[in-house]
Amino acid sequence: MCQAVRVPDSDWPTAVAILRLASELVDGIQKGVVRRGFDDVRPAHGFAFARISAGEATTSDVATHLGVTKQAAAQLVDYLVAHDYVERRPDPRDARARLLLLTKRGRACTEAAEEAASEIVTIWKEHLGPRAFDHLQVALAGLGGSGGLRPTW
Repeated sequence: MCQAVRVPDSDWPTAVAILRLASELVDGIQKGVVRRGFDDVRPAHGFAFARISAGEATTSDVATHLGVTKQAAAQLVDYLVAHDYVERRPDPRDARARLLLLTKRGRACTEAAEEAASEIVTIWKEHLGPRAFDHLQVALAGLGGSGGLRPTW
């Protein structure tokens, strides 16, 4: 059950609390995918999976999504291809480009991440109780924006 907490006058503690929750979620997902047998991926790979699974992604799109250079994205994609998480296919719109698609293993890893995320959120639900958690969901939906799921580095 949620207990009454004094709200500070400064907004900084709220920002810090949100960052801590985000870190807790990312760390929990990472531990969860490792427990499920995917010990060769890191959080950055998961953020790449988010863009790739959205469809019609190229290495350049992954670079833009992650906020990294094309060279860094190419290394990350090469790693994912070598470890059978992603495959490259010709892009029918551009003969020079290659579309990235999650393999069966990549989809399984994504499902493992979703299960791990659900475990963390369940802990939050239990801590807050159903009513407070419903309010949190509504508030987050209103604040969340429409941007992609990407790291905040």
